[in-house]
Amino acid sequence: MKTSFLFDTRVAFLRVLSSAVLLLITTLSTAQAHEVLPAIGDMRVVDGEVTFEIRASLESFVAGINLSETADTNESAQAVAYDAVRALSSDALAARFTAFWPQMAQGITLTADGVPLEPELRGVSVGPVGDVEVVRASTFSFAAALPEGAETVQMGWAPAFGVLVLRQMDVPAPYDGYLEAGALSDPIPLAGGGQATGWQTFFDYIPVGFDHIVPKGLDHILFVLGLFFLAARFRPLLVQVSLFTVAHTITLALAALGHTDFIDDFIQASFGIAFIDVVEPLIALSIAYVAIENIFMKGISPWRPFVIFVFGLLHGLGFASVLAEFGLPEETFVAALIGFNVGVEVGQLAVISVMFLCIWQAVRIDRGANEVGQGYAIYSVLLIAALALITLNPAAMVRALENDVWLFAAPLAALFVFAIVSIHFRDHQDAYRRIVAVPASVAIAAVGLYWFFERTYGTIIGA
Repeated sequence: MKTSFLFDTRVAFLRVLSSAVLLLITTLSTAQAHEVLPAIGDMRVVDGEVTFEIRASLESFVAGINLSETADTNESAQAVAYDAVRALSSDALAARFTAFWPQMAQGITLTADGVPLEPELRGVSVGPVGDVEVVRASTFSFAAALPEGAETVQMGWAPAFGVLVLRQMDVPAPYDGYLEAGALSDPIPLAGGGQATGWQTFFDYIPVGFDHIVPKGLDHILFVLGLFFLAARFRPLLVQVSLFTVAHTITLALAALGHTDFIDDFIQASFGIAFIDVVEPLIALSIAYVAIENIFMKGISPWRPFVIFVFGLLHGLGFASVLAEFGLPEETFVAALIGFNVGVEVGQLAVISVMFLCIWQAVRIDRGANEVGQGYAIYSVLLIAALALITLNPAAMVRALENDVWLFAAPLAALFVFAIVSIHFRDHQDAYRRIVAVPASVAIAAVGLYWFFERTYGTIIGA
């Protein structure tokens, strides 16, 4: 009895400690998010000039944020500068960007048949200040004179300017490209015909979908982990993830095809808010629900598959809002949609695989395996490697902190610690669940509830 009491006391303490650690680590970057969105560029040929109209967040450019290294401007070393620029009036920001243009022009690569062109700024249009916690949409345009008889154009910009979705307009079979990490477009035939094939589009959009799970889709990651911590066995996990996948595929396709627009119109007309402003708090609530159920249930409840399916429909609408930011090529719409969805699934499987590798020894030993020393050894090596990174290479740790790698690495390190503790208490019933799975679920539930209230409050204030 005394041993059981000591075990329960230690477990209770570990639950509180681990939940607090995981909650702190996970939520530090969630407040007042300034999400980095791709820039959208429309290319046309008008009166012997190639023109580009770019819709983007000008504040990020002016503040000097490297958009290839951050998914949220709050995570950047230039976050204070960004906030100051974000608060500028429309005219003031337009003036700041005009002054910044010569520097930006140096980072733009523009050629016609291989001959370099000089881009000239033609106009800047900045939206109202509005809610400073929300990305402000602005537009700038530039152009360059084409050499006589030019047939193709290539365009790209520096990695620091982030992702550029480049679309050719007003021609048959237009070019459509997703350019990231400083990529240069293919030669774009000015008369049209540069459209990618279905297979090219399919493969191009797989990394786009993956990127919106890892590292940008923290809410979707937490939902998948909520499914994982209830059932770390293959069959029940497969059932849950499959239902989630089928559901979000359905609504992603319907929304991308415009079949959910009537819902958006109804909510906008009735409540004065966008449909996505309703979906985002509900997604946060879905995260909290699956995690809370994990705390009180040891297996899949009869109603859980239906709940997961409904929540999958909501998450599909969330993915659709991402696609709406930059659109899909009309002629290869199906290929792009499938490629994006495959990327999402690969991202989800990557999350589950990494998490399984983190806890599989603890799970095996909790289920009666005998290689206890092996479990200790694996987790000990991982912890020693992490400590060595901190003590022997502090510069690498500083870079990790600046890039927010620690937001993913620190929870994994915490799980290693609690996995070791669960191995130590392997002779006690449900040691893994009580020491690892439940505290992790508590942390996930707390984050989901925090996001729910934050997003609901933001929607009410915005309305």
